[in-house]
Amino acid sequence: MRKNSFSSLGWLKKQRKATVTTVDKKVPNGILEEQEQQTVVLLPQSASASKTYFPLPVGHLEEEQRLRSADDGKLFREEYNSLPGGNAQGTYEEANKDENKEKNRYPNILPYDHSRVVLTQLDGNPCSDYVNASYIDGYTEKNKFIATQGPKEETVADFWRMMWEQKVATVVMLTNLKERKEDKCYQYWPDQGCWSYGSVRVAVEDFTVLVDYTIRKFCIQHQATDAAKTPRLVTQLHFTSWPDFGVPFSPIGMLKFLKKVKLVNPPFAGPVVVHCSAGVGRTGTFIVIDAMIDMMHAEQRVDVFGFVAKIREQRSQLVQTDVCWEFLLVHHPTVEHVVCFSIISRIDLVRSVRFLSVSVYSHLQMQYSFIYRALLEYYLYGDTELDVSSLEGHLQKLHNTFTTGDRVGLEEEFRKLTNMRIMKENMRTGNLPANMKKNRVLQIIPYDFNRVIISMRRGQEFTDYVNASFIDGYRQKDYYIASQGPLTHTVEDFWRMVWEWKCHSIVMLTELQEREQDKCCQYWPAEDSVTYGNYTVELKGDTLCDTFSLRDLVLTFAPEKQTRVIRHFHFHGWPEVGIPAEGKGMIDIIASVQRHQQQSGNHPIVVHCSAGAGRTGTFIALSNILERVKAEGLLDVFQTVKSLRMQRPHMVQTVEQYDFCYKVVQDFVDIFSDYANFK
Repeated sequence: MRKNSFSSLGWLKKQRKATVTTVDKKVPNGILEEQEQQTVVLLPQSASASKTYFPLPVGHLEEEQRLRSADDGKLFREEYNSLPGGNAQGTYEEANKDENKEKNRYPNILPYDHSRVVLTQLDGNPCSDYVNASYIDGYTEKNKFIATQGPKEETVADFWRMMWEQKVATVVMLTNLKERKEDKCYQYWPDQGCWSYGSVRVAVEDFTVLVDYTIRKFCIQHQATDAAKTPRLVTQLHFTSWPDFGVPFSPIGMLKFLKKVKLVNPPFAGPVVVHCSAGVGRTGTFIVIDAMIDMMHAEQRVDVFGFVAKIREQRSQLVQTDVCWEFLLVHHPTVEHVVCFSIISRIDLVRSVRFLSVSVYSHLQMQYSFIYRALLEYYLYGDTELDVSSLEGHLQKLHNTFTTGDRVGLEEEFRKLTNMRIMKENMRTGNLPANMKKNRVLQIIPYDFNRVIISMRRGQEFTDYVNASFIDGYRQKDYYIASQGPLTHTVEDFWRMVWEWKCHSIVMLTELQEREQDKCCQYWPAEDSVTYGNYTVELKGDTLCDTFSLRDLVLTFAPEKQTRVIRHFHFHGWPEVGIPAEGKGMIDIIASVQRHQQQSGNHPIVVHCSAGAGRTGTFIALSNILERVKAEGLLDVFQTVKSLRMQRPHMVQTVEQYDFCYKVVQDFVDIFSDYANFK
């Protein structure tokens, strides 16, 4: 059956080439129509649209999330499908005027006349007041947001004119400029220097790149004849971690981002501008999460259904995932005949989507269920971020002791981490019979979604597996590779990984033997050189520092006769059970690794202990925490460790290691207390 499905998929692609050449360039983006413009796939209204859902007390969120997620999200689908699509009395007269049609990125995503943002007219042209943007209310604040499409090249001047006229100080961008090779938003700012967009001059002041988002600061000035127009600061927060399909894997990054938006937006500023590509899906999701967190604080309950219904009166289809054809075809080949019929006869997907499978439909309401996940995350864990100035007081609370050695607060905080579910269903590759023998500890296996993939040896199946996971850094995705200590028969795979991912730094946190047990195979030569398959490793230097050894290794890949210098940082004094005696050695090795990274090009850092979880996770957690402390004067040990555990099981394995993270940060603050703000 599956074979037939894919063979007909091939026929469909040929047919598409033959019959819909004029719209080929729009795949994969949305509805294939006679017109040249891209459109967003919209859900049809369900027959159950009259059903309503009442506010939920926050204490019921966990149970409701569990119930609604069951059966492939059946109850979430029912609730989402009951939402009104928009304002039944709403009109789009201005948006549909011939002079304004080209200003719309998608012809079926338009602002209502009653809630559209109206610009001042230019030179008496009545259509010059149009921009595809709508006022949206917050939880209690009227017109708190402006929801808008990602600017097109021809609408950038209108976008900046709106920013000036509406006294906007903060822009939230939730799309990348290109996704799936499709233009999603025109770059409406200069990379450096300044540029004029119509009557508004935009100058770059500063930018900061972080792992989930980028912050850009602009100075804008209206170039009118009135020279007294004072320049203004506009901050753009650009969330870069929304995947091409669906929603972020975890809401942690979005919640951190939302908090930053709230912090940077000054009092008495105009509305916060929020945009994705169409200005409805991710845009609506962000606005709803913001409002429901405010409601959670004020009323101890949330009303997602009611609030989405309310803001859809101001802009239709808010919280609407756009679905592309190729996603449906590749991931759901069982529905391709329906889709094929739709393409050939030019039937709108709104009609054909009624026939799609439940699993396809679930992709369409991902953003709605993501809102609930984000609210549950916030309710369960709250805001665990600390300013360094409050660290000492927080540690006193965590270490509040009733009897000697009792750590009530700390134990409770760590218990929340150990309650996280390990996603065994996402460890299929590591659990294949051919790969089981490559794992040192059977409980610590990389997740499929972020495992490090190495090249497959010709004619040898399953040779792309190594027990290693990509882990995000503070500023960069996949900045670390968390690996187990190589086994005798996986040393060549280890070096193959180092070579293929262009790594220049290896951090080793275990001894070869501990408590008379082998913990890691020696994968470098004691002197001269040693060869593992196609790879030769030569020892060029071995220096002992206070708490770690520095080895300079030359790695040669024989088939291409190419070499690379690798620096090996081997930390001593971290027992298998327990923690290092003091934190300064850890601060020193982290600083040394970071210096080498800056010199060698910031390729992934390989970090390993024996199993690649406990000590490995603690090192990576501390590296990320200390980098944030230096950059922002802020830390969040709990969420840093939680994020690591979502990327590899058992990262920061014991309460002692968790406590050590706090201890090292405190040591760092004490050592560098002269730099009070750490910026």
